[in-house]
Formats: sequence, structure tokens, C-alpha cells
Amino acid sequence: SELLYRGIASRAFERRFQLADHVEVVGASLKNGLLFVDLKRNIPEELKPRKIAITASSAKAKQIEAKTAA
Repeated sequence: SELLYRGIASRAFERRFQLADHVEVVGASLKNGLLFVDLKRNIPEELKPRKIAITASSAKAKQIEAKTAA
């Protein structure tokens, strides 16, 4: 748990935070004068890493020889 902001005031105040893309507030609680906000990062399927199967060809690979200029 990382402390992002700490402040003490005896008057009404407001504090706003800009959340990153795909971050959602899932809950909040007030304990002993401290506000705890629970965040969840929802990464869309199109942004998640994906695995691509690679199949080998049954034909033998040809070796290419490089020719050097004389």
C-alpha cells in the first residue's frame, strides 16, 4: 500500500485525482480519518499480449550461401 497524498484540515476541502486509462474505482472506505480508495485496472482484450502459434514447415529448409564480391 503506497501513500499518494496526506493532508490534515479542520475545514471542508476537496481533492481530485486524475486516473489513468482503464482504471476503475471499485470501492472506498473511511477509517480513522483516512480515506482508502480501491482501484482496479481493466485492460481491454485488444491491448493484452497475445500468443500466436508458429508451426514448422514439413519441407526441408534450403540453405542460402552468400557470394562475396571479388
